[in-house]
Amino acid sequence: MGQKLVKRLSSLELLLLFAIFSGRDASDKVKKSSGNTGENNMFKEINLDEVTTEWDDSYLFSSRGDALEKLGALKKRSEEINQTFRPEFENLPGSVLLDYLEAEKEFSRSVDVLYIYAYTQLSKNVNDQFFNSLLAESQDLVTEHRKVSAFATVKLTSLSKEEWDRLFSEEPGLEVYRAYLEATYMRFIEHRPMNEAQAVYLADLENQRMKLETEALSEITNKVTMAGNITLESGEEFQVNSQSYNTLLSTDQSRENRKRCYDQRFYHLINESGSMASLYSKKARLDDLAASELNYTDSYESSLYGLYLTKNQVDDMNTVFKERKDIFEDYNEFRRKKLGLETLSPYDLLLQLTDQSGKDYTYTDALQEVQKSYSGMDSCFNEIFLKMVTGNFIDVYPDPEHGKQPGGYCYGLYALKSPALIFMNYNGIISDQKTLTHELGHGINFYLMGNSVDYLYCAGQIYEMEIPSTFNEELFVDYVVENSDKETAVAVLAQHIGEYQNYFTRQPMIAEFEYKAHQLCAENGNVSGTELNALWTDISKEYRSESIEYYKEDSAEWTYINHIYLTNNYYTFNYAISKAITLALFKQYKEKPEAFNKNYIAYLSAGSTMPPEEKLKKYFGIEINRQLFEDAVDIVKLRIQGLNKLEKEINGNKSDSAV
Repeated sequence: MGQKLVKRLSSLELLLLFAIFSGRDASDKVKKSSGNTGENNMFKEINLDEVTTEWDDSYLFSSRGDALEKLGALKKRSEEINQTFRPEFENLPGSVLLDYLEAEKEFSRSVDVLYIYAYTQLSKNVNDQFFNSLLAESQDLVTEHRKVSAFATVKLTSLSKEEWDRLFSEEPGLEVYRAYLEATYMRFIEHRPMNEAQAVYLADLENQRMKLETEALSEITNKVTMAGNITLESGEEFQVNSQSYNTLLSTDQSRENRKRCYDQRFYHLINESGSMASLYSKKARLDDLAASELNYTDSYESSLYGLYLTKNQVDDMNTVFKERKDIFEDYNEFRRKKLGLETLSPYDLLLQLTDQSGKDYTYTDALQEVQKSYSGMDSCFNEIFLKMVTGNFIDVYPDPEHGKQPGGYCYGLYALKSPALIFMNYNGIISDQKTLTHELGHGINFYLMGNSVDYLYCAGQIYEMEIPSTFNEELFVDYVVENSDKETAVAVLAQHIGEYQNYFTRQPMIAEFEYKAHQLCAENGNVSGTELNALWTDISKEYRSESIEYYKEDSAEWTYINHIYLTNNYYTFNYAISKAITLALFKQYKEKPEAFNKNYIAYLSAGSTMPPEEKLKKYFGIEINRQLFEDAVDIVKLRIQGLNKLEKEINGNKSDSAV
């Protein structure tokens, strides 16, 4: 799942969330084909000789020295903005506000490129001291600019409706920024810094939170996911890290090998839980302190407000998924029988259900399958896809031995109106193909936004940004099920249903763990690894299946989950919301593909020009309520029935062959 961070912030703060990337053909525009789909759409097939597998960041900065030079120039520019506009804000006219927005926008564009250059290159090697330092200095630059521009934040979040009306009437050019001003300043009048001193204090808190996030991701890469060696049944020594762990559990037919690998990491995580609990305790205190400064009860309330969601909506979601978790028992039973086991254990849950469990799906094979899955979509899907996969915009393969961070993410480069940068650790298993199309979904969304709306509107809330990625997953699975042999269809569909279980149980559970961990930290100060392990296990029992034989010891799985250390708190429940919306959208797509495509492209292109729920209702008539989540579970039930039907057909064919 991508590490894409979105909340409603100032234009400058958006760079910490969705970034912007450029390619050599950055000025190209995406052709809008107004819903041309299927047989009317002649796709240009991918030329495998043109596929690239590493980033080329020379279009960002030609050298490290150039990046440092830009850093210095931006520090000066920040002071210039302060000196120019501070006196003008005393009696703010509309024309000055417009000039200020334009100056901030151009400053933010430049900071975006610098920040993303530092962040993405540090992802390639978390131990690279130059990029570690550059990222820290970029974060400091953002913090210092927040401080020197605090006069504007305080002023703009305190204006009355009458004062805003005056500004808009004085300067008609402000009208194009009305939605941005509403989302960034006007709606936060009850949650605003009261003076510049408080705004400066908040900027320092945010800087501390950013530094803790960077430290946590480094610890996860270097220690938490490096679990040591095991000896396989063959006698081979096997190093357990973030990449090898998932690959072995997904492909090794030896249950003993899978158990040894699982055990090695399970107990290693417990050993690491103490140090990670100390780090998390610091983060939780800072999170809630920053929220309380802005008149929120805690960071949970702050996160929901920023997402335009209510506590009742999230509670309804959690209630539905807890009450109906038994929907997955048929799937778990299917897996148990397929593997010929008496009882499922945690190390049986990732194994690909195919007679060729060790089969590698090459990266180019995956690209071809993903491209074919777009055949019913608007032609711009294919155009953007080709730009990304042939233009050095995807860093494909893992390299944990040299410090490459685990996981995957997608950063858009709206500032240069070009394709996004995608970060992957591709190992050739089924889930890697899904991750590829997931991140490409983000890339398509980001490119459409960057070439359709003003830079300040190239943003969105987390759950709506996850919709195009999870929708891409449905396209891919649907294509494979309809166009592959039944054995392959079963393997891919089974893996996908396992991910439904992840989306609708594990992801909400992670967010609930965060909430209660924050409460625990608020009550007790420093919290131990033992306490957080017990909390994780206790909460997981409400969501997990009783048919799986989990270990009696408390689990420390929370330690390696990147998302809980992000400055965007409670990130993961957004995956569940997005997947529920995606299933509703996919139903519309299957029923009326041309009408859907027209609305979908408009939706993906709109960015934050309107509030997220208003946009969802305008284009698709969908609302986020309990019924949405009930319907999503019903669709999962149909997928599970389809899986069992496929398996019966396979067994029937085998019986016929035997006769």
